[in-house]
Amino acid sequence: MTPRLAVTSGEPAGIGPDLLLTLAPTEFDAELVMLGDRTVFAERAAQLGLPFNWPEYNPDQPAVAGARSFLHCPTAQAVQPGHLDPRNAAFVLTMLDAAADGCTRGEFAAMVTAPVHKSVINDAGFAFSGHTEYLADRVGGHPVMMLTAGQLRVALATTHLPLSAVPAAITRDNLLQVLRILHTDLGQWLKKTQPRILVTGLNPHAGESGHLGREEIDVIGPALEQARSEGIQAIGPLPADTLFTPQYLDHADAVLAMYHDQGLPVLKYAGFGEAVNITLGLPITRTSVDHGTALTLAGTGQAQGGSLRAAIRAALSLAGY
Repeated sequence: MTPRLAVTSGEPAGIGPDLLLTLAPTEFDAELVMLGDRTVFAERAAQLGLPFNWPEYNPDQPAVAGARSFLHCPTAQAVQPGHLDPRNAAFVLTMLDAAADGCTRGEFAAMVTAPVHKSVINDAGFAFSGHTEYLADRVGGHPVMMLTAGQLRVALATTHLPLSAVPAAITRDNLLQVLRILHTDLGQWLKKTQPRILVTGLNPHAGESGHLGREEIDVIGPALEQARSEGIQAIGPLPADTLFTPQYLDHADAVLAMYHDQGLPVLKYAGFGEAVNITLGLPITRTSVDHGTALTLAGTGQAQGGSLRAAIRAALSLAGY
């Protein structure tokens, strides 16, 4: 069967609509169901000199490979490219709900998300720390954020937290749960029974035998020992400043970093604009772009769609197509 993917357009004042409009119609062996406001897309298409004649999405019709259809979700207010409006925050969440619920029903094989603007959603009064956490609340599961760029895969033990809150969030139970999900989901995706996972320490030099912090001794090390006793190839804790070198990465399937800005700067340096954000540990398949809303580029024709295309390809692969 031809799969259907739900592709949300994200923050309407950002480059999400631009990116969806530039996708070639026959680039993917799937039907792409674009979620957004029809007026926003029509206006943005006129700005960019691009066609916009997608038919309304009809779930009762069979999916057509290479086709695009449109699921209209109206914004509350008119949208001006580059200008955020908290009154449209609920629109962004409505799209996510529609895509996630469609995946749960089996209507969509996966969902792919264009970038959202976290601060404006919070300014509107919604508790929102990111796609990853929001979707987990919606569909259940224990989300693990992993970005990929080529052969480099970096997962995170914690996601969108202030740095001051990271040490308390790193517990043996949490690390074990993340490692189990990484082991299972990587194994299924890569068709490997024993994926090799490198694990960073939290502190400089992985704590320097306790002289620069004891998290490696008291928390991370014991969690890795338990994981290894369960048959998980978890190597570490290793100093983050030397782990991201060929000596280690050439023999690894993924890296587990302790916090957002420990692992992702390296990943994005390696492949920004072509990298993919994957949420593991959910009962649905979700991928996303590696960049933000780029408000200054909205409506200019300068936005690059490499990461969105990579996210769509990854979603199809993860969903088994």
